[in-house]
Amino acid sequence: MRTVRNDDEIGQVVPLMAAALALVVVALLALVPVARVLGDRARARTAADAAALAGAAEGEAGARRLAAANGGRLTAFTREGAEVVVQVRVGRADAWARAGTQVTAPPATVCAVSWCRRRGAVP
Repeated sequence: MRTVRNDDEIGQVVPLMAAALALVVVALLALVPVARVLGDRARARTAADAAALAGAAEGEAGARRLAAANGGRLTAFTREGAEVVVQVRVGRADAWARAGTQVTAPPATVCAVSWCRRRGAVP
C-alpha cells in the first residue's frame, strides 16, 4: 500500500502548537494575580491572628508590632472589654481577628496523672 501525501498539509502542526502554547502562556499570566491575592489573604489572616493575640496581651503597640512582623499593617484596633478586634492589611487583602484575655482553669482530665497526684488532685 502506498500512502498518498498532500503537500498542502505539511507544517500544519506548527501553527496549532504555537496557538496552544500562546493559550497556555495567557492562562498562566492570568493566574499570577489570582495566586498573589490568595497568598496575601493567607498572610493577612495569619498577621491578624497574631496581632489580635498580641493586642489582647500587650495592647495596640503589641498588635502593631506583630502585624508588621508578619508583613501586614494594622488598620483598626478596638478593645471591647476583655476582647480585642483587629483589622490587618497585607497587599490588597484585609483580615479581621478577635482575641480575649479570659483565664480559665484546665479541666482535670487534661492534667497528667503524675502531675495531678503530686498536687493532690487525683487519689
